[in-house]
Amino acid sequence: MTVEKNRPAETGSQGMPPLEPLRGGPRTAVSAAVARRLFRAAVGRLAVTVIEEPTGHRLGRGGPVMRLHRPEEFYARLGRDGLIGFGESYMTGAWDTDDLAGFLTVPAARMATLVPPSLQRLRALVTPRLPHHQRSTEANSQANISHHYDLSNDLFALFLDETLSYSAALFDTSTTQVAKGPGSVGDHHVATPPEPVDHDDPRRHGPDFAEAQGRKIERLLDEAGVTEGSRVLEIGTGWGELAIRAARRGASVHTITLSVEQLELAEERIAAAGFSDRVHVELMDYRALAATGATYDAVVSVEMIEAVGHEFWGTYFSTIDQVLAPGGRVSIQAITMPHDRMLVTRDSHTWINKYIFPGGFLPSVEVIDEITRAETTIRLVDQLEMGDHYAETLRRWDRRFLAQRDAVLGLGFDDMFMRVWHFYLAYSQAGFASGYLNVSQLTFTRETP
Repeated sequence: MTVEKNRPAETGSQGMPPLEPLRGGPRTAVSAAVARRLFRAAVGRLAVTVIEEPTGHRLGRGGPVMRLHRPEEFYARLGRDGLIGFGESYMTGAWDTDDLAGFLTVPAARMATLVPPSLQRLRALVTPRLPHHQRSTEANSQANISHHYDLSNDLFALFLDETLSYSAALFDTSTTQVAKGPGSVGDHHVATPPEPVDHDDPRRHGPDFAEAQGRKIERLLDEAGVTEGSRVLEIGTGWGELAIRAARRGASVHTITLSVEQLELAEERIAAAGFSDRVHVELMDYRALAATGATYDAVVSVEMIEAVGHEFWGTYFSTIDQVLAPGGRVSIQAITMPHDRMLVTRDSHTWINKYIFPGGFLPSVEVIDEITRAETTIRLVDQLEMGDHYAETLRRWDRRFLAQRDAVLGLGFDDMFMRVWHFYLAYSQAGFASGYLNVSQLTFTRETP
Protein backbone atom coordinates (compact mmCIF):
# COMPACT_ATOMS: atom_id res chain seq x y z
CA MET A 1 0.00 0.00 0.00
CA THR A 2 1.69 3.23 -1.13
CA VAL A 3 0.63 6.83 -0.60
CA GLU A 4 2.86 9.40 -2.24
CA LYS A 5 2.12 12.26 0.16
CA ASN A 6 3.26 10.39 3.29
CA ARG A 7 6.01 12.11 5.22
CA PRO A 8 7.04 12.78 8.79
CA ALA A 9 5.71 16.02 10.24
CA GLU A 10 8.24 18.83 10.20
CA THR A 11 7.61 20.46 13.58
CA GLY A 12 10.58 19.79 15.84
CA SER A 13 11.98 16.26 15.57
CA GLN A 14 9.44 14.11 13.70
CA GLY A 15 6.62 16.44 14.72
CA MET A 16 7.58 16.39 18.42
CA PRO A 17 8.22 19.47 20.55
CA PRO A 18 11.91 20.06 21.26
CA LEU A 19 13.23 18.38 24.39
CA GLU A 20 14.08 21.06 26.92
CA PRO A 21 17.64 20.92 28.28
CA LEU A 22 18.26 20.56 31.99
CA ARG A 23 19.55 23.61 33.80
CA GLY A 24 21.43 23.63 37.07
CA GLY A 25 20.81 25.84 40.06
CA PRO A 26 19.27 25.64 43.53
CA ARG A 27 15.73 25.03 42.28
CA THR A 28 16.79 22.03 40.18
CA ALA A 29 18.84 20.64 43.06
CA VAL A 30 15.97 20.93 45.54
CA SER A 31 13.33 19.49 43.21
CA ALA A 32 15.66 16.62 42.27
CA ALA A 33 16.25 15.81 45.93
CA VAL A 34 12.51 15.76 46.61
CA ALA A 35 11.91 13.59 43.54
CA ARG A 36 14.62 11.15 44.64
CA ARG A 37 13.03 10.77 48.06
CA LEU A 38 9.50 10.31 46.70
CA PHE A 39 10.59 7.91 43.96
CA ARG A 40 12.59 5.72 46.33
CA ALA A 41 9.69 5.61 48.80
CA ALA A 42 7.24 4.64 46.06
CA VAL A 43 9.51 2.01 44.52
CA GLY A 44 10.11 0.53 47.95
CA ARG A 45 6.46 -0.53 48.00
CA LEU A 46 6.39 -1.97 44.48
CA ALA A 47 7.17 -5.40 43.00
CA VAL A 48 9.94 -4.04 40.76
CA THR A 49 13.72 -3.78 40.87
CA VAL A 50 15.45 -0.46 40.23
CA ILE A 51 19.23 -0.46 39.89
CA GLU A 52 21.07 2.85 40.16
CA GLU A 53 24.28 2.93 38.14
CA PRO A 54 27.20 3.09 38.61
CA THR A 55 26.81 2.27 42.32
CA GLY A 56 24.58 -0.76 41.80
CA HIS A 57 22.25 0.44 44.57
CA ARG A 58 19.03 -1.59 44.36
CA LEU A 59 15.51 -0.46 45.16
CA GLY A 60 12.13 -2.21 45.16
CA ARG A 61 10.66 -5.51 46.25
CA GLY A 62 11.80 -7.52 43.22
CA GLY A 63 10.26 -7.81 39.79
CA PRO A 64 10.73 -6.21 36.33
CA VAL A 65 14.09 -4.42 36.26
CA MET A 66 14.64 -0.71 35.56
CA ARG A 67 18.23 0.50 35.19
CA LEU A 68 19.00 4.12 36.00
CA HIS A 69 21.98 4.82 33.73
CA ARG A 70 22.10 8.51 34.68
CA PRO A 71 20.36 8.89 38.06
CA GLU A 72 21.14 12.59 38.42
CA GLU A 73 19.45 13.41 35.12
CA PHE A 74 16.52 11.13 35.92
CA TYR A 75 15.80 12.75 39.28
CA ALA A 76 16.31 16.25 37.89
CA ARG A 77 13.80 15.68 35.09
CA LEU A 78 11.37 13.92 37.42
CA GLY A 79 11.64 16.76 39.93
CA ARG A 80 11.17 19.48 37.33
CA ASP A 81 8.38 17.95 35.25
CA GLY A 82 6.90 15.01 37.16
CA LEU A 83 5.52 12.25 34.93
CA ILE A 84 6.41 14.25 31.82
CA GLY A 85 10.00 14.21 33.06
CA PHE A 86 9.73 10.48 33.76
CA GLY A 87 8.89 9.87 30.10
CA GLU A 88 11.45 12.35 28.82
CA SER A 89 14.22 10.70 30.81
CA TYR A 90 13.36 7.45 29.04
CA MET A 91 13.52 9.30 25.71
CA THR A 92 17.07 10.50 26.46
CA GLY A 93 18.20 7.07 27.66
CA ALA A 94 18.68 8.14 31.29
CA TRP A 95 16.90 4.89 32.19
CA ASP A 96 15.94 1.71 30.41
CA THR A 97 14.42 -1.72 30.93
CA ASP A 98 14.21 -4.97 29.00
CA ASP A 99 10.45 -5.18 29.64
CA LEU A 100 9.03 -1.68 29.37
CA ALA A 101 5.35 -2.63 29.45
CA GLY A 102 5.90 -5.15 32.23
CA PHE A 103 7.76 -2.62 34.36
CA LEU A 104 5.22 0.17 33.79
CA THR A 105 2.28 -2.11 34.59
CA VAL A 106 3.34 -2.39 38.23
CA PRO A 107 3.14 1.32 39.17
CA ALA A 108 0.12 1.81 36.88
CA ALA A 109 -1.86 -0.59 39.07
CA ARG A 110 -1.24 1.69 42.06
CA MET A 111 -1.28 5.05 40.32
CA ALA A 112 -3.70 6.68 42.76
CA THR A 113 -1.57 5.86 45.82
CA LEU A 114 2.03 6.24 44.64
CA VAL A 115 2.21 9.79 45.97
CA PRO A 116 1.22 10.32 49.64
CA PRO A 117 -2.26 11.87 50.10
CA SER A 118 -0.78 14.93 51.84
CA LEU A 119 1.25 15.74 48.72
CA GLN A 120 -1.56 14.90 46.30
CA ARG A 121 -3.40 17.95 47.65
CA LEU A 122 -0.64 20.06 46.13
CA ARG A 123 -1.17 18.53 42.69
CA ALA A 124 -2.83 21.62 41.23
CA LEU A 125 0.17 23.75 42.26
CA VAL A 126 2.88 21.59 40.71
CA THR A 127 1.24 19.81 37.76
CA PRO A 128 1.44 21.68 34.43
CA ARG A 129 -1.89 22.61 32.89
CA LEU A 130 -2.96 21.91 29.32
CA PRO A 131 -1.69 24.75 27.10
CA HIS A 132 -4.42 27.00 25.70
CA HIS A 133 -3.44 26.19 22.11
CA GLN A 134 -4.16 22.49 22.73
CA ARG A 135 -7.75 22.97 23.93
CA SER A 136 -9.98 21.09 21.50
CA THR A 137 -11.77 24.14 20.14
CA GLU A 138 -12.86 24.35 16.53
CA ALA A 139 -9.80 26.53 15.88
CA ASN A 140 -7.35 24.03 17.42
CA SER A 141 -8.81 20.59 16.74
CA GLN A 142 -7.48 20.01 13.25
CA ALA A 143 -3.92 20.86 14.33
CA ASN A 144 -4.28 18.51 17.31
CA ILE A 145 -5.47 15.66 15.10
CA SER A 146 -2.89 16.35 12.40
CA HIS A 147 -0.05 16.17 14.95
CA HIS A 148 -0.67 12.45 15.37
CA TYR A 149 -2.69 11.08 12.48
CA ASP A 150 -0.96 12.96 9.66
CA LEU A 151 2.53 11.70 10.54
CA SER A 152 2.58 9.11 7.76
CA ASN A 153 0.08 6.55 6.52
CA ASP A 154 3.02 4.29 5.71
CA LEU A 155 4.17 4.47 9.33
CA PHE A 156 0.83 3.22 10.64
CA ALA A 157 0.71 0.49 7.99
CA LEU A 158 3.99 -0.87 9.37
CA PHE A 159 2.47 -1.94 12.70
CA LEU A 160 -1.32 -2.12 12.20
CA ASP A 161 -3.08 -5.13 10.71
CA GLU A 162 -4.42 -5.26 7.15
CA THR A 163 -7.70 -3.55 8.14
CA LEU A 164 -5.70 -0.49 9.29
CA SER A 165 -7.75 -0.44 12.49
CA TYR A 166 -6.12 1.81 15.11
CA SER A 167 -8.26 0.85 18.09
CA ALA A 168 -8.86 -2.10 20.42
CA ALA A 169 -9.55 -5.42 18.76
CA LEU A 170 -12.10 -7.89 20.11
CA PHE A 171 -10.48 -11.34 20.13
CA ASP A 172 -13.41 -13.33 21.46
CA THR A 173 -17.14 -12.72 21.72
CA SER A 174 -17.57 -14.69 24.96
CA THR A 175 -18.53 -12.44 27.87
CA THR A 176 -19.46 -12.48 31.54
CA GLN A 177 -22.31 -10.41 32.92
CA VAL A 178 -21.33 -8.43 35.99
CA ALA A 179 -23.12 -6.06 38.32
CA LYS A 180 -22.65 -2.32 38.52
CA GLY A 181 -19.21 -1.32 39.78
CA PRO A 182 -16.39 1.16 39.21
CA GLY A 183 -16.27 2.12 35.54
CA SER A 184 -19.90 1.21 34.86
CA VAL A 185 -23.37 2.56 35.54
CA GLY A 186 -25.32 -0.68 35.73
CA ASP A 187 -25.23 -4.38 34.94
CA HIS A 188 -22.99 -4.91 31.92
CA HIS A 189 -20.79 -7.44 30.12
CA VAL A 190 -17.04 -7.97 30.33
CA ALA A 191 -15.24 -9.63 27.44
CA THR A 192 -13.33 -12.80 28.31
CA PRO A 193 -9.58 -11.95 28.42
CA PRO A 194 -7.71 -13.13 25.31
CA GLU A 195 -4.74 -15.47 25.35
CA PRO A 196 -1.52 -13.70 24.19
CA VAL A 197 -0.31 -15.15 20.90
CA ASP A 198 3.07 -14.58 19.24
CA HIS A 199 3.59 -15.46 15.61
CA ASP A 200 6.96 -16.58 14.29
CA ASP A 201 7.65 -13.39 12.32
CA PRO A 202 7.21 -10.34 14.58
CA ARG A 203 7.04 -8.12 11.49
CA ARG A 204 3.67 -9.66 10.61
CA HIS A 205 0.39 -10.19 12.41
CA GLY A 206 -1.43 -13.49 12.26
CA PRO A 207 -4.83 -13.68 10.57
CA ASP A 208 -6.54 -13.77 13.96
CA PHE A 209 -5.68 -10.10 14.51
CA ALA A 210 -7.52 -8.82 11.43
CA GLU A 211 -10.40 -11.12 12.37
CA ALA A 212 -10.48 -9.61 15.87
CA GLN A 213 -10.51 -6.09 14.45
CA GLY A 214 -13.34 -7.02 12.12
CA ARG A 215 -15.23 -8.59 15.03
CA LYS A 216 -14.99 -5.32 16.96
CA ILE A 217 -16.40 -3.32 14.05
CA GLU A 218 -19.19 -5.77 13.25
CA ARG A 219 -20.36 -5.73 16.87
CA LEU A 220 -20.51 -1.92 16.85
CA LEU A 221 -22.55 -2.00 13.64
CA ASP A 222 -24.85 -4.64 15.13
CA GLU A 223 -25.35 -2.54 18.26
CA ALA A 224 -26.16 0.51 16.12
CA GLY A 225 -28.68 -1.52 14.11
CA VAL A 226 -26.95 -0.97 10.77
CA THR A 227 -28.71 -2.87 7.99
CA GLU A 228 -29.76 -2.47 4.36
CA GLY A 229 -30.86 1.14 3.77
CA SER A 230 -29.56 2.55 7.08
CA ARG A 231 -28.30 6.11 7.03
CA VAL A 232 -25.06 5.98 9.01
CA LEU A 233 -22.92 8.75 10.45
CA GLU A 234 -19.38 7.88 11.49
CA ILE A 235 -17.51 10.44 13.59
CA GLY A 236 -13.81 9.78 13.03
CA THR A 237 -13.11 7.96 9.75
CA GLY A 238 -9.80 6.34 10.53
CA TRP A 239 -8.67 4.64 7.34
CA GLY A 240 -12.18 3.68 6.27
CA GLU A 241 -12.66 0.09 7.47
CA LEU A 242 -15.87 0.69 9.42
CA ALA A 243 -17.40 2.69 6.55
CA ILE A 244 -16.57 -0.10 4.11
CA ARG A 245 -18.18 -2.72 6.33
CA ALA A 246 -21.28 -0.58 6.88
CA ALA A 247 -21.60 -0.05 3.11
CA ARG A 248 -21.20 -3.79 2.58
CA ARG A 249 -24.36 -4.21 4.69
CA GLY A 250 -26.22 -1.94 2.26
CA ALA A 251 -26.04 1.25 4.32
CA SER A 252 -25.28 4.75 3.06
CA VAL A 253 -22.47 6.30 5.10
CA HIS A 254 -21.39 9.85 5.87
CA THR A 255 -18.02 9.66 7.62
CA ILE A 256 -16.13 12.72 8.88
CA THR A 257 -12.51 13.27 9.87
CA LEU A 258 -10.03 16.08 10.55
CA SER A 259 -7.05 14.12 9.19
CA VAL A 260 -6.11 14.96 5.61
CA GLU A 261 -3.85 11.89 5.30
CA GLN A 262 -6.51 9.52 6.61
CA LEU A 263 -9.17 11.02 4.35
CA GLU A 264 -7.06 10.47 1.22
CA LEU A 265 -6.26 6.84 1.98
CA ALA A 266 -9.77 6.10 3.25
CA GLU A 267 -11.21 7.34 -0.05
CA GLU A 268 -8.75 5.11 -1.95
CA ARG A 269 -9.69 2.05 0.10
CA ILE A 270 -13.41 2.76 -0.18
CA ALA A 271 -13.09 3.12 -3.97
CA ALA A 272 -11.06 -0.08 -4.21
CA ALA A 273 -13.80 -1.90 -2.28
CA GLY A 274 -16.39 -0.58 -4.76
CA PHE A 275 -18.36 1.59 -2.34
CA SER A 276 -17.67 5.16 -3.46
CA ASP A 277 -21.36 5.52 -4.32
CA ARG A 278 -22.39 4.55 -0.78
CA VAL A 279 -19.76 6.36 1.33
CA HIS A 280 -19.11 10.09 1.51
CA VAL A 281 -15.89 11.03 3.34
CA GLU A 282 -15.70 14.65 4.47
CA LEU A 283 -13.14 16.84 6.22
CA MET A 284 -15.39 18.23 8.95
CA ASP A 285 -15.45 19.04 12.65
CA TYR A 286 -18.26 17.18 14.44
CA ARG A 287 -19.61 20.52 15.68
CA ALA A 288 -20.55 21.47 12.11
CA LEU A 289 -22.93 18.51 11.73
CA ALA A 290 -25.99 20.10 13.33
CA ALA A 291 -26.00 22.95 10.81
CA THR A 292 -26.32 20.52 7.88
CA GLY A 293 -29.84 19.51 8.90
CA ALA A 294 -29.10 15.87 8.04
CA THR A 295 -30.31 13.06 10.29
CA TYR A 296 -29.10 9.49 10.62
CA ASP A 297 -30.52 6.15 11.70
CA ALA A 298 -27.21 5.14 13.29
CA VAL A 299 -24.28 7.09 14.70
CA VAL A 300 -21.03 5.23 15.29
CA SER A 301 -17.65 6.40 16.53
CA VAL A 302 -14.55 4.45 17.45
CA GLU A 303 -12.18 5.95 20.02
CA MET A 304 -12.77 9.51 18.90
CA ILE A 305 -14.28 10.89 22.12
CA GLU A 306 -10.78 10.85 23.64
CA ALA A 307 -9.89 13.81 21.38
CA VAL A 308 -12.97 15.88 22.26
CA GLY A 309 -11.69 17.39 25.54
CA HIS A 310 -13.70 17.48 28.77
CA GLU A 311 -14.96 21.02 28.09
CA PHE A 312 -16.74 19.81 24.95
CA TRP A 313 -18.20 16.43 25.93
CA GLY A 314 -21.62 18.06 26.29
CA THR A 315 -21.33 19.57 22.81
CA TYR A 316 -20.28 16.22 21.37
CA PHE A 317 -23.25 14.30 22.75
CA SER A 318 -25.70 17.13 22.10
CA THR A 319 -24.61 17.12 18.46
CA ILE A 320 -25.19 13.37 18.24
CA ASP A 321 -28.61 13.87 19.85
CA GLN A 322 -29.52 16.51 17.27
CA VAL A 323 -28.63 14.44 14.22
CA LEU A 324 -30.06 11.12 15.42
CA ALA A 325 -33.31 10.25 13.65
CA PRO A 326 -36.34 8.98 15.60
CA GLY A 327 -35.74 5.35 16.54
CA GLY A 328 -32.02 5.68 15.86
CA ARG A 329 -29.19 4.11 17.84
CA VAL A 330 -25.69 5.21 18.81
CA SER A 331 -22.70 2.95 19.35
CA ILE A 332 -19.30 4.26 20.35
CA GLN A 333 -16.06 2.66 21.48
CA ALA A 334 -14.45 4.74 24.20
CA ILE A 335 -11.24 4.54 26.23
CA THR A 336 -12.08 5.44 29.80
CA MET A 337 -10.43 6.02 33.16
CA PRO A 338 -11.70 5.81 36.76
CA HIS A 339 -14.10 8.62 37.62
CA ASP A 340 -12.16 9.86 40.64
CA ARG A 341 -8.88 10.01 38.68
CA MET A 342 -10.64 11.81 35.84
CA LEU A 343 -11.83 14.51 38.23
CA VAL A 344 -8.39 15.22 39.66
CA THR A 345 -6.47 15.06 36.36
CA ARG A 346 -8.81 16.76 33.88
CA ASP A 347 -6.83 19.98 33.57
CA SER A 348 -3.39 18.34 33.56
CA HIS A 349 -0.84 18.43 30.77
CA THR A 350 0.63 14.94 30.44
CA TRP A 351 3.47 13.27 28.56
CA ILE A 352 0.84 11.79 26.22
CA ASN A 353 -0.55 15.28 25.54
CA LYS A 354 2.89 16.73 24.91
CA TYR A 355 4.24 14.06 22.58
CA ILE A 356 1.36 11.97 21.22
CA PHE A 357 -2.19 13.36 21.50
CA PRO A 358 -2.38 17.15 22.02
CA GLY A 359 -5.63 18.12 23.70
CA GLY A 360 -6.68 14.54 24.42
CA PHE A 361 -8.36 13.49 27.65
CA LEU A 362 -10.17 10.33 28.73
CA PRO A 363 -13.69 10.37 30.15
CA SER A 364 -15.17 7.98 32.68
CA VAL A 365 -18.24 5.91 31.89
CA GLU A 366 -19.94 7.69 34.79
CA VAL A 367 -19.40 11.16 33.32
CA ILE A 368 -20.65 10.00 29.92
CA ASP A 369 -23.84 8.78 31.60
CA GLU A 370 -24.18 12.01 33.60
CA ILE A 371 -23.75 14.26 30.56
CA THR A 372 -26.12 12.33 28.31
CA ARG A 373 -28.78 12.31 31.04
CA ALA A 374 -28.40 16.00 31.78
CA GLU A 375 -27.98 17.40 28.26
CA THR A 376 -29.50 14.95 25.75
CA THR A 377 -32.39 12.58 25.17
CA ILE A 378 -30.13 9.56 24.53
CA ARG A 379 -29.49 7.01 27.27
CA LEU A 380 -26.78 4.41 27.82
CA VAL A 381 -28.41 0.97 27.47
CA ASP A 382 -25.51 -1.44 26.94
CA GLN A 383 -21.83 -1.66 27.87
CA LEU A 384 -19.17 -4.20 26.92
CA GLU A 385 -15.87 -3.80 28.78
CA MET A 386 -12.83 -5.08 26.88
CA GLY A 387 -9.75 -3.57 28.52
CA ASP A 388 -7.76 -6.81 28.46
CA HIS A 389 -8.30 -6.92 24.70
CA TYR A 390 -6.68 -3.50 24.34
CA ALA A 391 -3.66 -4.63 26.34
CA GLU A 392 -3.21 -7.51 23.89
CA THR A 393 -3.81 -5.22 20.89
CA LEU A 394 -1.13 -2.81 22.09
CA ARG A 395 1.29 -5.63 22.87
CA ARG A 396 1.01 -6.81 19.27
CA TRP A 397 1.37 -3.30 17.85
CA ASP A 398 4.47 -2.63 19.96
CA ARG A 399 6.09 -5.96 19.07
CA ARG A 400 5.59 -5.32 15.37
CA PHE A 401 6.64 -1.66 15.62
CA LEU A 402 9.97 -2.60 17.20
CA ALA A 403 10.51 -5.36 14.65
CA GLN A 404 10.01 -2.82 11.85
CA ARG A 405 12.76 -0.51 13.12
CA ASP A 406 14.66 -0.37 9.82
CA ALA A 407 11.48 0.38 7.89
CA VAL A 408 10.48 3.12 10.34
CA LEU A 409 13.91 4.74 10.03
CA GLY A 410 13.63 4.35 6.27
CA LEU A 411 10.57 6.62 6.32
CA GLY A 412 12.74 9.40 7.76
CA PHE A 413 12.03 8.95 11.46
CA ASP A 414 14.90 8.76 13.96
CA ASP A 415 16.00 6.87 17.08
CA MET A 416 14.30 9.38 19.39
CA PHE A 417 11.02 8.79 17.57
CA MET A 418 11.45 5.04 18.07
CA ARG A 419 11.88 5.53 21.81
CA VAL A 420 8.92 7.91 22.04
CA TRP A 421 6.57 5.54 20.25
CA HIS A 422 7.80 2.45 22.08
CA PHE A 423 7.19 4.29 25.35
CA TYR A 424 3.73 5.40 24.18
CA LEU A 425 2.66 1.90 23.13
CA ALA A 426 4.11 0.22 26.22
CA TYR A 427 2.78 2.93 28.57
CA SER A 428 -0.69 2.46 27.08
CA GLN A 429 -0.45 -1.33 27.31
CA ALA A 430 0.47 -1.00 30.98
CA GLY A 431 -2.58 1.18 31.60
CA PHE A 432 -4.95 -1.49 30.29
CA ALA A 433 -3.05 -4.48 31.69
CA SER A 434 -3.15 -2.92 35.18
CA GLY A 435 -6.83 -2.01 34.96
CA TYR A 436 -6.12 1.69 35.39
CA LEU A 437 -7.52 2.26 31.89
CA ASN A 438 -10.43 0.50 30.26
CA VAL A 439 -12.19 0.51 26.90
CA SER A 440 -15.88 -0.16 26.32
CA GLN A 441 -18.38 -0.39 23.53
CA LEU A 442 -21.28 1.79 24.69
CA THR A 443 -24.73 1.68 23.11
CA PHE A 444 -27.32 4.46 23.41
CA THR A 445 -30.95 4.76 22.40
CA ARG A 446 -33.27 7.73 22.63
CA GLU A 447 -35.28 7.97 25.82
CA THR A 448 -38.96 7.27 25.21
CA PRO A 449 -41.57 9.57 26.82
